[in-house]
Amino acid sequence: MQQREVAGNVDTGLLKIIAIVCMMIDHVGSRLLSNVNELRIIGRIAFPLYVWCVVVGACYTRDPMRYALRLLIAGVVSQPFYMLGLSHSWGELNVMFTLLLGYISIVGIRENRDGSRYWAPALVLLATDFIKVDYSFNGVLLAMLLYLARERRGAIAALMVAFCMYWGSSSTAVTEIFGYSLRANGNVVNEVFNLSLPKRFLRLQALAILALPLMLWRKQKRTPLPRWVAYAAYPGHLLILWLAQLYLGKTTWAAAWYRLFPFM
Repeated sequence: MQQREVAGNVDTGLLKIIAIVCMMIDHVGSRLLSNVNELRIIGRIAFPLYVWCVVVGACYTRDPMRYALRLLIAGVVSQPFYMLGLSHSWGELNVMFTLLLGYISIVGIRENRDGSRYWAPALVLLATDFIKVDYSFNGVLLAMLLYLARERRGAIAALMVAFCMYWGSSSTAVTEIFGYSLRANGNVVNEVFNLSLPKRFLRLQALAILALPLMLWRKQKRTPLPRWVAYAAYPGHLLILWLAQLYLGKTTWAAAWYRLFPFM
């Protein structure tokens, strides 16, 4: 397989470390420090990096089935912790299932068995209408599009710019960073932020564009990261997050029991 099949950053070890840290910061902002919007902004970096790692993994894995199985197992193991840490139900599946669906569509495109490059992505996207996963349709679509753009850095950049503008259009507007108002008039900086294009990116989900420089970084040398650490970090930090909420009185054992066993 040609090394140039992926034009962007192939150091998935480093990208996963950054994604894990940003994800933890995001979830702390979501559940413990909801008034600190900067934590949620930093958190927008995590998901695109995870998706990019799946794209790179799909291109270079020696065993596509085992890769899919690892994502499935990680999703199943993480689900109870996802429900406890982020207050979701059994009907709302965690991000590992989002990555799995994106990966399945990529494999369908790559293998092209009986025209699977067409019907596999279509079926996977259709499935998001019936299977509720984290980031839903948008998350799976991003994986497909990044795979199709993977061979050229310019294509990756153009895709991310367009996708983040689309993705952020219905998300919360970011009007303040570290106490500095981005909407007040009276100086050059604020006038720039009030222009049409900057305002399009000053929305929470649009700020996923912050992940783009890391995705485009020409870094070929791999950063060692044990596979089990990358997978265990997700349920592990969710368990810690739930324990922190329990300690701070933001949830209870009874609420956890009812969430996990709603029919008992």
